Amino acid sequence: MGVFEIVAVALWAMLPAYVPNNAAVLAGGGRPIDGGRTWNGRRVLGDGKTWRGTATGILAGAALGLVLNAAEPSVSDLLGVSLPAFPVGVLFALPAGAMLGDIAASFLKRRTGRQRGAAFPGVDQLDFVVFALLFAFLAAPDWFGDVFTLPVVAVVVVVTPLLHLVTNGIAYGLGLKDEPY
Repeated sequence: MGVFEIVAVALWAMLPAYVPNNAAVLAGGGRPIDGGRTWNGRRVLGDGKTWRGTATGILAGAALGLVLNAAEPSVSDLLGVSLPAFPVGVLFALPAGAMLGDIAASFLKRRTGRQRGAAFPGVDQLDFVVFALLFAFLAAPDWFGDVFTLPVVAVVVVVTPLLHLVTNGIAYGLGLKDEPY
């Protein structure tokens, strides 16, 4: 695979994991997952992690995966690269893993005394990637091995923090987030 194809596959394969957290922000509100519970005087997760946001994020990622599957032959032809189609299990594994990774990061933030929205460099940018990749591997190990080669994973790890900063900056500019990171 050439550089263009590696980057195209990396971005395409991660799209169902990139969308859920943004969709959750748009659908936010509702009942917090932790129900307001505390642990050692700190919230377990906080008000930012809700059942509605989580469900919306997972469904948005899965729906995007279905759209990508339908568009894959045409986009592959247009770009001149072989983009992957998503097996059914992966359609849900990528976005569910992304949402669980974000929830796990919130848990770690609360345990380390960080408030909602406080920066947690590295964790903020890659938490959802680690869980999305793990879930995708568990859902379809052979597909995962074919798609997420070492060069593709390297691109994901390098590009994701940049995309994270750009999308958060846009959400901040639109008034959807309280902080630009």
